[in-house]
Amino acid sequence: MSIDTAYLAANWLQVRSRVDQACREAGRDPASVNILPVSKTFSPELIRAAVGLGLHRFGENKAQEVREKSPALADCGIDWVMIGHLQTNKAKDVARLASEVQSLDRLELAEALHRRLQHEGRIIDVLVQVKTSDEPSKYGLAPDQLPAFLETLRGLDTLRVRGLMTLAVQSDQVDEVRSCFRALRELRDQATARGHDLPRLSMGMSGDFALAIAEGATEVRIGSAIFGVRSYPATV
Repeated sequence: MSIDTAYLAANWLQVRSRVDQACREAGRDPASVNILPVSKTFSPELIRAAVGLGLHRFGENKAQEVREKSPALADCGIDWVMIGHLQTNKAKDVARLASEVQSLDRLELAEALHRRLQHEGRIIDVLVQVKTSDEPSKYGLAPDQLPAFLETLRGLDTLRVRGLMTLAVQSDQVDEVRSCFRALRELRDQATARGHDLPRLSMGMSGDFALAIAEGATEVRIGSAIFGVRSYPATV
């Protein structure tokens, strides 16, 4: 498979430039916002080319995809970040392969990961995914359940809780989208006041990252703008 590394490099530089500009417009230091390249559906060859550009953290939605890709990229020192909804029966693969989970949204999953991580002798970073919109398709912990959940997680020492994550509502109304990001920041601030150290806010994607940055995002998740148009398998 031939990879156009110049195209990939140009895409990465453009995305980084756009994120930096959004930071400046929000009065923030560009160094305060990281970009998580989302590599779901993209080939190991393309990911290897991205590693050649200095990228080492990649977001994936499915544990199965990480399991399939990781052998071919074992020499690259990649940190796999799970950002998609996880079933508890995938905890074994995640505990073995992932360095971080950004979609922790229920106690059942936390306990399953904790058990498997104990078996692997590993500790990983996690972000709690909070549902900040009313869309049925969105996953996440209900905001009013966050305080008790964070307290419970204190007892699971294989999970380092580093912050919160959310998906904004799909809407053309800027105020509606921005309110999702504002809600997450406010929940983080409330949790911080209760003694939780949550420096990270993962929020914002290709179409809305500027709004997320204006509301305090420390990481934005961007895929096709870096890697190109995704090709999904046909469904019958």
